[in-house]
Amino acid sequence: MECKRNISEFLLIGLSSKQNIEVFCFLFFSFCYLAILSGNLMILISVRCSSLFNQPMYYFLSHLSSMDICYTSCVTPKLIGDLLVRRKYISFTNCMLQVIAMHFFGLIEVLILAAMAFDRCVAICKPLHYMLIMSRSKCHVLILVSWVGGAAHSFSQFCLLICLPFCGTNEIDHYYCDIFPLLKVACTDTTIAGILVVANSGLIALVTFVLLFGSYVVILFTLRNYSAEGRHKALSTCGSHITVVILFFGPCIFAYLRPPTTFPEDKIFALFYTIIAPMFNPLIYTLRNTEMKKAIKKVWIQKRFFRRETVNL
Repeated sequence: MECKRNISEFLLIGLSSKQNIEVFCFLFFSFCYLAILSGNLMILISVRCSSLFNQPMYYFLSHLSSMDICYTSCVTPKLIGDLLVRRKYISFTNCMLQVIAMHFFGLIEVLILAAMAFDRCVAICKPLHYMLIMSRSKCHVLILVSWVGGAAHSFSQFCLLICLPFCGTNEIDHYYCDIFPLLKVACTDTTIAGILVVANSGLIALVTFVLLFGSYVVILFTLRNYSAEGRHKALSTCGSHITVVILFFGPCIFAYLRPPTTFPEDKIFALFYTIIAPMFNPLIYTLRNTEMKKAIKKVWIQKRFFRRETVNL
């Protein structure tokens, strides 16, 4: 199919046109991005440099942290840079690359969250068979499936957009290139394309959320047979997962599981799964996790103290 378009770049409307608000957003999102990088890198290094990496849950957590960094880096640096300029342009090629990268890393993160929920479900419901079911080779397979799924999903979104004709306005009412805003500026009937997006991205978000919710219902039902201490430890871990799931999937379902149109609130909801959730993930997984706190202390404090002692000797 011949791709017809007479525009080579898009103009992003951004979050606001008021300069004082943009200055505040620049400072706020710069802080958020630094927090995302430092927090997730801290988890990634702490897990990889400790014995926690041998445990399936923390193995998945290290991959989740790396995906958080990649996922938010597709959007946040561009957003921060655009807050300093009046007209926010993005080339057609970079726009398509942003869509591909967002959906690639986004679905990988969704599937890793599903793998983490499955891991907790097995650990609580089948504790005697846990190491057999969640062996390292099977963990590798789950991560590989996540990457393959992300590649297939992003390729389908790319095929949906690449040959749409863009011959009218080039203004996108968003702070990054997303599918529904692009469908809105395409100069053709995009009803079928919009339905395909809902059937693809929307249903993936909904089905995954339902499965995750179902797994936690099973976990809560199983916890009735545990001691008070066992219930507290399991609920502490699962509570962290549930918080992450709600922060990520709630806005995603609103964004993609609906009639193919755009709303002014889309940009606010998109901030939750592109910036807010990746920023809070390190806090959620460390504040109430004793093992993670010990690993961070061992890797970042005790090793530094040991190096100082070695230098002094």
